[in-house]
Amino acid sequence: MQQITVDQLATTPDAHVIDVREPDEYRTGHIPGATNIPLSQLGDRLGEIPTEVTVHVICQSGGRSARATEALAAAGVDAINVAGGTSAWTGAGHPVDAA
Repeated sequence: MQQITVDQLATTPDAHVIDVREPDEYRTGHIPGATNIPLSQLGDRLGEIPTEVTVHVICQSGGRSARATEALAAAGVDAINVAGGTSAWTGAGHPVDAA
């Protein structure tokens, strides 16, 4: 499984980020521009995930995003897990949006 750090993601221009946390978690703070597709809905929403670009997958700490990354890769998506998740992102001082 491919993996990057939050600092690497922060310097990746135009990264397509999928946040696989539940909607209530997503609303408390997420990477600006991230699309919320909860892990529990991933199979039903595969059609919403682009296949022509690399997808960066994030959750709170890295466990759910690792499972999602493996599932997406098995479905033919170029997916990369974001190590440490949103907690590492905020801990590193990167910006978040809240909805």
